[in-house]
Amino acid sequence: MIREASERRKLLNVYRSVLRQDLLPFWERAVDPVRGGVYTCFDNRGERRLSSDKYTWSQGRFLWIWSRMADLCARKLAEGDPNRYLEQAARTYRFLRRHACLPNGHCAFLLAENGEPKEPVEGLGYDTSFYADCFVILGYTEYGRVSGDREALRQAALLYESVERRLRAKTVRSEPYPVPEGMASHGYAMIMLNAAQELADAWASVDRRQADWFRQRSAAYMADIMKRFRDSQGRVREVLPDGETAERHESDRLLLRHINPGHTVESMWFVMREAAKTGNRDYVRQAALSVKRALELGWDNEYGGLLRYVDKDGGPPSGRRTIGIEEAERFETLIETTWSTKLWWPHSESLYAALLGYRLTGDEELADWYERLHRYAFSVFPNDDKAVGEWIQIRERDGRPSEQVVALPVKDPYHLLRNVMLIIELLCDWER
Repeated sequence: MIREASERRKLLNVYRSVLRQDLLPFWERAVDPVRGGVYTCFDNRGERRLSSDKYTWSQGRFLWIWSRMADLCARKLAEGDPNRYLEQAARTYRFLRRHACLPNGHCAFLLAENGEPKEPVEGLGYDTSFYADCFVILGYTEYGRVSGDREALRQAALLYESVERRLRAKTVRSEPYPVPEGMASHGYAMIMLNAAQELADAWASVDRRQADWFRQRSAAYMADIMKRFRDSQGRVREVLPDGETAERHESDRLLLRHINPGHTVESMWFVMREAAKTGNRDYVRQAALSVKRALELGWDNEYGGLLRYVDKDGGPPSGRRTIGIEEAERFETLIETTWSTKLWWPHSESLYAALLGYRLTGDEELADWYERLHRYAFSVFPNDDKAVGEWIQIRERDGRPSEQVVALPVKDPYHLLRNVMLIIELLCDWER
């Protein structure tokens, strides 16, 4: 499917068709043409809009997607009017500029349709997760890069610096699943690597000194992931005690033993792209090995597809439950009750990670993994109702649709569209 140039050209046509016929029509219908942004509170099948609320997390992601789509169209990698996508992106950017940032400089997590901040949970305040800030950073950055709007890039840089100050002061919040006190999260380093590397790329043509600073931050977060959260077997641990490393730390606690295969592969393609850009071949190789390790641990040999959570030694998550730490208890309940769920995003991330890893290393096992993932994902997730389109994003272990909520009560516009566009870019670059 991907080893020969002729096969890759066929695959490129498949992804272009998926983008144009299955994905974009759904999200084009979901755009708010008046205020900006996108409606995302749909049921899992995408048939009913359940709310007009706008999660800042998703709005920032949508801004990235629509900006990148404009870029693909302008470069003739995809069909469409780049000006139309960029105009809609600009409307979303203005919506976020007017409404997302609170007086303290943090981003509100949830907005009403008109942009008024809302408390996601009564009494917890508006700025309940720094991940919302990070996705706004990514959206501003991509919009600024594609449109040439330097003020958007400046706002992205200012918000990034605000997040870094909170991280240093250990005051960041990450609802709905906060990291327990005294613990370090792979997810924190992972999102900051992604934000820093995209800022570095976007600033490269504007201010070399600023770009170099972001590249240094990218390197620091990449090293943190590879030296602290990744062990010698290539496994990436999601949560560790502060000051510990995955290689040295052993625990019988469920929270500290679990692996998130989807998070690993997404993180590792961030690493592979950054390491390839900066000439760090060791990290490219190590990250590719970790992709394979995550796929091996996460693959469901009974039904196919990737399990949401697994134990670090394989199989269902196991270990002693935490008692008396509310945040850990919540996290462990999530792990235990949803470990067998099949989610769209680990599969789309794995398609891109396996393809990128094969492109960078020539590892035939990654080519095999890509083909296995492609067969599963495209047989299970696409919505049979072509009038609705998109993918049914959440499935039970055996592939039946599920109406569970994952993190946010939304149908997410990000992972699948982002990975399809990145795969199109990668396949086009392969032909040059």
